[in-house]
Amino acid sequence: MSYPGKIDAVSGPLDRSEKPRSPYGRTGDSAQFRRVYDGPTYYGRNTVKPSPFDWKIATYIFVGGLAGAAEIIATLADLDGDPEYADTVRQGRYLALAGTIAGPPLLIAGLHTPSRWFNMLRIFRATSPMSIGSWILTAFGGFATVTAAAHAADDAGWRPRTRFFRKAARLMQIPAAIAGAGMSVYTAALLAATSTPLWAAAPRLLAARFGAAAMAAASAALSLGARRRRRYAAAERLEDFFALATLTEALIARNANTTFREKGVDDALHMPRYRAAYGGGAELLGTAAPLGLYVLNRLSGRRSERLAWAGALAAIAGSAILRLTIMYAGNESARRPESYLAMTQPGRSP
Repeated sequence: MSYPGKIDAVSGPLDRSEKPRSPYGRTGDSAQFRRVYDGPTYYGRNTVKPSPFDWKIATYIFVGGLAGAAEIIATLADLDGDPEYADTVRQGRYLALAGTIAGPPLLIAGLHTPSRWFNMLRIFRATSPMSIGSWILTAFGGFATVTAAAHAADDAGWRPRTRFFRKAARLMQIPAAIAGAGMSVYTAALLAATSTPLWAAAPRLLAARFGAAAMAAASAALSLGARRRRRYAAAERLEDFFALATLTEALIARNANTTFREKGVDDALHMPRYRAAYGGGAELLGTAAPLGLYVLNRLSGRRSERLAWAGALAAIAGSAILRLTIMYAGNESARRPESYLAMTQPGRSP
């Protein structure tokens, strides 16, 4: 079917009427301008079909990333050997186990075909993000479960095999942490492999952002656990780590927003229903507030319990909101033909 005009020859004019803005209103770099697609569409109909993914998949992405990052932190804490981290190791392993229990039901329900996940285990295809993801989830679930079970047996003091269980946990935590790293980022590859504009525009930045957000949320959660156990030295180190992860996430988000503007796929993020969630929730609550509270707490001399709790809870909530917003705004971008056609102009595809 032919269309009036040549779609692939229209790159769209530069919109210089205003400086680009982030989804919550900050003015961007004056040298950056957003390209607007003004070519023809097929009667305004969407060019690609939105995914059937909803809050269940978004929640799975959050839970899986949190569990994977918690396993990484627990492993690093155990390898450090400092007794101050003993509770962090325990809580990290149990948090990873909780994620392996809660995650698969959400994923299976979100796929709408319960047998789909099991069918993916029949083969291993290196070019399929869903195939790789299924095996990462399976491997992580197995290793994390064995690690947590061995730790629980060690805690229970099942003699004379206490030493055996401790060694088993330390042995299995290495592959569990490796699989946990995959858990924190593979879902971004799964989303980016689609033709959904917002997901496909910056695949590497999306993966890095998911990974940084997962590390920030996990370290924040474990810092709260350390404070509840009155392990203040461990809590402060975890807060330092979560501040670093949050700063990394903020820098990645800035680059991602620039890429979204340049490729013309950020329309959905400017819609009222998503603008508040993305700018106010994912960015302001999830990165700016935790960093501000962390700096304020450090400058105060003696760290405040209230500021520490507020910053950690904000980071966790922002991490969850990020996944939900990216999910729903991505589906909205698929309904907008201008977003897809702007992204696929020559020289602008990812």
